[in-house]
Amino acid sequence: MERYYQPEIETASREQIKAWQDERLVAQVRHVWENVPYYRKKMEEKGLTPDDIKSTDDLKKLPFLSKEDLRVAYPYGLLGEPLENCVRIQSTSGTTGKRVVAFYTQSDIDLWEDCCARAITAAGGTNKDVCQVSYGYGLFTGGPGLNGGSHKVGCLTIPTSSGNTERQIMFIMDLQATILCCTPSYAAYMGETMKEMGLTPDQIPLKAGIFGAEAWSEEMRQSIQQTLGIKAYDIYGLTELSGPGVAFECSAQSGMHINEDHFIAEVIDPVTGENLPDGQQGELVFTAITKKAFPLLRYRTRDICVLSHEKCSCGRTHVKMSKPRGRTDDMLIIRGVNVFPSQIETVLLNQGYPANYQIIVDRVNNTDTFDVQVEMTPEMFTDNMGEITARQKKLADGLRAMLGITAKVSLVAPKTIARSEGKAVRVVDKRKI
Repeated sequence: MERYYQPEIETASREQIKAWQDERLVAQVRHVWENVPYYRKKMEEKGLTPDDIKSTDDLKKLPFLSKEDLRVAYPYGLLGEPLENCVRIQSTSGTTGKRVVAFYTQSDIDLWEDCCARAITAAGGTNKDVCQVSYGYGLFTGGPGLNGGSHKVGCLTIPTSSGNTERQIMFIMDLQATILCCTPSYAAYMGETMKEMGLTPDQIPLKAGIFGAEAWSEEMRQSIQQTLGIKAYDIYGLTELSGPGVAFECSAQSGMHINEDHFIAEVIDPVTGENLPDGQQGELVFTAITKKAFPLLRYRTRDICVLSHEKCSCGRTHVKMSKPRGRTDDMLIIRGVNVFPSQIETVLLNQGYPANYQIIVDRVNNTDTFDVQVEMTPEMFTDNMGEITARQKKLADGLRAMLGITAKVSLVAPKTIARSEGKAVRVVDKRKI
């Protein structure tokens, strides 16, 4: 039977959800206009005042915010509350330039933890569960978000953070953990390690996993589910909006329900900025309608996805987003072709390889080079060069069929690609170095 953390919200009618969104958007726009001069200036440049926003139908009039705005306004330029009302910051791992620093009031944290509690409950979590949170703690939102959600559900919470895999496994086995929260690449690594220790899925007490913070394919999900003997659920979020729990998967495992009482989602054409209909792939844009300390309106996530309002078997009525199909900014353009790492992962897993790989792109004599290094499993490992060459050719053919361009594939020995306890480093693009 499907469980809900806040059934009256999660199964509300579409009319009720629209009414909440209309009311909260109008209030949020006024809050931002009065408290965030940076965004008020953007509105004034478009000739807008809060009176122009009467419902969600007017959302598309508002200006976008991007990561660039966050860098320019760093650290306090997008703050929506006096500092004395703020109780915490979280921050992204920041790949370039200034880090993104997001602020929270106590109310912002409570609402965020509610969203994470919904995700844990959707994965079958109750106060009888033992939930191990192996996302990083500290500035990263993964640990604190799921930790708070786990408390709200009433689970016994094990705040292991990431790393020290031996200790992680000891706690899972000794304390009989039933829910694991971490990045999918770390879950795969833990599963691999447990298998090497001789543990079979029926000896592992886990029943569910909540995995996010990086892109992962359906094939990787199946692989993790088999190794750990669990049901693996996707969770989505970003620091700029609060953290994990912006959207989460239910038992249907066919997309993530967006918590629409807190976030309005749009999908736009990344080039023109025009809104796209359900079912059409584009860039995901979010407006936070309840967050007060860091209230972002029409924030461009750079994630590519599709929205669907189709009825869900779980009974939840909130719109679903597909798993992000890559990003407009981690998309690689190689010899003029758009390549997403997740496409490569799909080919590898379909041919029985583990999700341990690295894509190396370079430019030699004005031509892009495209190398994919793939780890063999211990069972595959051989010094028979004929067999290795044949396997490399088969993988290269699969990649060419998927991508439309040729990659040089190198099979490497097990354990030679560096493991990650956080986000896996999948791409090394030397063209930018």
